[in-house]
Amino acid sequence: MVAILAHDVGHHIRMHTVIPGRYHEFELEADYQAGFILRRMGATLEQTQAAFRTVGPEAATASHPPRAQRVQAATLGWTDGGTAQPFSLPGPAADTAPQQRGMTFFVTSSGTGRGADLGGLAGADRHCRQLAQAVGAGNHTWRAYLSVSAVGGAAAVNARDRIGRGPWWNAKGVIIAKEVDDLHGPGNNINKQTALNEKGETVGGRSDTPNEHDILTGSQPDGRAFPPGKNDMTCGNWSNGREGSAVVGHHDRTGGRGDDASKSWNSSHGSRGCGLDALRATGGNGLIYCFVAN
Repeated sequence: MVAILAHDVGHHIRMHTVIPGRYHEFELEADYQAGFILRRMGATLEQTQAAFRTVGPEAATASHPPRAQRVQAATLGWTDGGTAQPFSLPGPAADTAPQQRGMTFFVTSSGTGRGADLGGLAGADRHCRQLAQAVGAGNHTWRAYLSVSAVGGAAAVNARDRIGRGPWWNAKGVIIAKEVDDLHGPGNNINKQTALNEKGETVGGRSDTPNEHDILTGSQPDGRAFPPGKNDMTCGNWSNGREGSAVVGHHDRTGGRGDDASKSWNSSHGSRGCGLDALRATGGNGLIYCFVAN
């Protein structure tokens, strides 16, 4: 009974009652939170696991994940409950110390070192995953926010279709967007103060040295790929670190022209080239946006 109550409290802590979302993901988040709470209440790991082995169906249903995953989530929460780190509230109220386990969005703290040659989408996703794992947030499917052009026989891929349905929070628990249309609308919360890297640090903007506000996207403002044309928008679909160009956005929402494009987080202008030196020349460093897609 106590485990069930802790699970219900977990739903409220994570604001699942007011933010629509995916059932399985929210159930596992509540189970994680319940394990954390039970640890703080004095339950042993064995007691916590025993309680969750009696909760819910053995196999997955439309509304609930399989029991084994729920036991695993509660175990992870119990383990984290033994640290001094507090669990976070998603939203502005959690703007305190970083809580990476709840992080579902970040700007990479570094590039791959090869400019816009990210190793294609697979290499970019791997880069997101490795950086997330380094701060204890690897228990998600991380995707790079990148579009791919329909050139050379490749099918177009829209960045907006790669990143799940949301909502997304940064490393300090501040909400970035509630869902995909919100992310690509005027109400998103991406700016220099919220577009943090995976460590919870701000990323250098136009007024900083170095300026790293050019974030690779290859996307139109609505998050879709550009139609085929003579201009390269994705540095050879993220496999070219030499000549060419890629569309970038400004995470700090500022630019030299002061127009709408300069203020766009995902579609400001094309880069001067695809190599690292060319990206740095216009205020970039080969950084990308990473989102949780599950």
